Amino acid sequence: VQLQASGGGLVRTGDSLRLSCAASGPPYTGYDMAWFRQAPGREREFVASIWSGDITFYADSVKGRATISRDDALNTVFLQMNNVKPEDTAAYFCAAANKNHSGKQQTDYTYWGQGTQVTVSS
Repeated sequence: VQLQASGGGLVRTGDSLRLSCAASGPPYTGYDMAWFRQAPGREREFVASIWSGDITFYADSVKGRATISRDDALNTVFLQMNNVKPEDTAAYFCAAANKNHSGKQQTDYTYWGQGTQVTVSS
């Protein structure tokens, strides 16, 4: 499974953006997918995840501002971020598990995309 993330860029505080992550390779539906992010000098951290049945989880830092969704017909997961803040600046990575009911740890996920940079100016 290969993951291709896109949608990052330079945005202003308060703007919205939508990240996309397309999975290619063997058919991949129904497994858990997630977004993580890594700011310079910091550990990679969990942002959001989605299970089969559209059960979603969010980090406290983005709860209420982020929405993760998936389109299994397109093998794509999305992350909508509203009211972005400078502290959202990071490289955003999508990840996919090969199982269900994954948690919020990097080790729960098997496949990783290359990352897309989001920079929020104040």
